[in-house]
Amino acid sequence: MSQQIQVPIPVDLARRYSRNSAGRAWLAALPALLSGRMEHWDLGIDLAPGGVPWNGHGGIVVPVRRNDGTPAALKVAFPHDEARVERHALELWAGHGAVRLLESDAGTCSMLLERLDADTSLQDVPMDDAVSVWGGLLRQLSLEPDHRPQWLEFDHIAGRAEQWSDDLPADWEQQGRPFPRWLLEAALEVCQTRGAVGRRSGHDVLVHTDFHFLNILARPTWQDRPGFAAIDPQPMIGEPEFAVAPLLWNRIQDLPRSDPQAGLRERCCDFSEAAGLDSEVARQWGVAREVENALSYAGRPHHEGDLARSLWVASTLAGRTLDVLPPAHSLPEPGQAGSFCPEAAG
Repeated sequence: MSQQIQVPIPVDLARRYSRNSAGRAWLAALPALLSGRMEHWDLGIDLAPGGVPWNGHGGIVVPVRRNDGTPAALKVAFPHDEARVERHALELWAGHGAVRLLESDAGTCSMLLERLDADTSLQDVPMDDAVSVWGGLLRQLSLEPDHRPQWLEFDHIAGRAEQWSDDLPADWEQQGRPFPRWLLEAALEVCQTRGAVGRRSGHDVLVHTDFHFLNILARPTWQDRPGFAAIDPQPMIGEPEFAVAPLLWNRIQDLPRSDPQAGLRERCCDFSEAAGLDSEVARQWGVAREVENALSYAGRPHHEGDLARSLWVASTLAGRTLDVLPPAHSLPEPGQAGSFCPEAAG
């Protein structure tokens, strides 16, 4: 029996998954999962002394080397729906616009990926340059369905919209009506319109639904394919305009201080144009997605700042920025602390 490797677990990942029994069981199993995959794929750990692996919200990523010395990254995700379908999207993209999948194991939610530069993301690229990079990548990622079996694994965005049509009003009531009814109705109108259009149009593509700046990493300069690649796709099928929204709730600090509302709407247009998308459809999806986000934050303690940010983005895209919210440049980035009294928005 092989000896288990000792990999330090990132503090925030351990904290997140220590909150329930399923998470604690996964954390306890991680050393054996990592050791098993490293042995099976003949990998060596490539962490500097005292180094800690990378992690996202749903998994751990360990830098490794293959038996020929090639750098790679071993990702083990907590088993959930988005993690289970990620490998199927990466197989379809085959390294074009997205990180290349080298190996995968469905049973352990593990993937061996090409090594990207975790310290260089689109988050730090000037916005004008980020627009062209993002637009070019989205064009590569927007594959149309074909005969390959992976396509059967993805949910449809129109179906998600139909689900929101039922869930959002109930959630709004359950959370104590945390924002005005008109904003809820604006989101429901989008769900009804885009859901129906999405079902009828037949123009579906593979959509990276979490396509924000931090999920776009640089390829190392030594690779023969320089540039950037997408990670963590949370893939679905449907209208590509669905992918624009995460750009709008990130990097709010980069909006012009003189008129951040106009800056947000201009950003939506600029990124849509760069990718050949309909900016009005992207705006609509932004309203619906941020209202859904706001309702998820309203029911979670210590997410007041996230709630305020989602309400600012949603109401601004809807054309009536809520005047009870903090100024745009006081809003936290996703994952940062912040405070806001939701009762004031009602």
